[in-house]
Amino acid sequence: MAAPLTQSQIDIVKSTAPVLKEYGVTITTKFYENMLREVPELNNIFSTTSQMTGRQPRALANAVLAYATYVDDLDKLKHAVERIAHKHVSLQVTAEQYDIVGKYLIQAIGQVLGAAATPEIVDAWVAAYGVLAKIFIKVEGDLYKQNKADKWLGWRKFRIVRKERESDTITSFYLAPSDGALPLPRFQPGQYVSLQVDVPELGYLQSRQYSLSEGYSPESGYYRISVKKEEGTEAGIPGIISNKLHEKYNVGDEVELSHPQGEFFLDPTDASKAGVPVVLISAGVGATPLKAILDSLTGPSAVVKRPISWIHASRSRAVQPFGDAVREITKANDNVNSVVFLKNVGPEDQEGVHYQFAGTRLSLEKLDAEKDLFVNNPQAEYYICGPESFMIDVRRGLVGMGVDKNRVFLELFSTGDVPDE
Repeated sequence: MAAPLTQSQIDIVKSTAPVLKEYGVTITTKFYENMLREVPELNNIFSTTSQMTGRQPRALANAVLAYATYVDDLDKLKHAVERIAHKHVSLQVTAEQYDIVGKYLIQAIGQVLGAAATPEIVDAWVAAYGVLAKIFIKVEGDLYKQNKADKWLGWRKFRIVRKERESDTITSFYLAPSDGALPLPRFQPGQYVSLQVDVPELGYLQSRQYSLSEGYSPESGYYRISVKKEEGTEAGIPGIISNKLHEKYNVGDEVELSHPQGEFFLDPTDASKAGVPVVLISAGVGATPLKAILDSLTGPSAVVKRPISWIHASRSRAVQPFGDAVREITKANDNVNSVVFLKNVGPEDQEGVHYQFAGTRLSLEKLDAEKDLFVNNPQAEYYICGPESFMIDVRRGLVGMGVDKNRVFLELFSTGDVPDE
């Protein structure tokens, strides 16, 4: 991933990092305003909610700053490129659209920085953007080739064949291809699909990514996603798509999906991992991708046996997803251990059955370092999903217990990436 830029261009781009740190969000906000106003069809790709909350401009500003910082050492951005490329492919981003993005990004830099955006700086950034665009186009092109091999490019219509309540806030949707073409392409547990629906009140399409929450089975004929109804308590904006799915979509209705994508996954067929512990740690709806991993390692088609620790935290059993299913899997598999933290316990909740720890958030200190966390095993792997601050805290705690950070994998449900602390 060496950057074919002149040393002068590299020096100029790196010198802009302090300016981008200060004005980056202003630049990216202007960029999105200009581009989405003048090329309105791109509203079909970008999340309106992420625009309204400012998360999308912040995420892009962080990405641009990271590129300026490591333009001479792009290997440090390899994970970020992979994550973003999978997201782009799930949204059907095309190579041609990179020219549009480049035009408006450079324009926004000039508008915000004014005279400070000298011809030398603009020329260096045009060249640097061209290099980055080629990297993404190559990575995404390879992913599209893989999807083409599965005979699935673009959006595909799926019908809701079953709708099942998992908790007070989470509902599972079982989605079968409307064209009836089976079997569905295999996916790796932990991956997601992009789901696209028309939003008449906005005047364009909107897409969201939802983890596949059940392990792959060629016989099932469906993919399952489990969607939390987002009330918008944090962002101040109710989830446009999650509320629509919960309230407006029923069995028989159609949505569109793109091919499963995502760099956060576990390969359940990797024979080299036999006997290697895997620890699945989640909070709330973060259990969805981990449930697919658990299914894949314990279901009828499981081929590699590994010690598994399922550790989950919920505010209460009323909002806890997959509680009954995980208890059944734990009882049926002697290699599975499960621990549940419930913040609020009801009169019918039984200690040792429905939960192990009550009245507290998930705490690594309360867990058995060996039985629950396998911290003394130098090969153990950790998959974490939940709110960003939760994941960062858990990762920091594991590293503090001696776990190699490279064996800790995090999945973020929103725009951007988890800070590499």
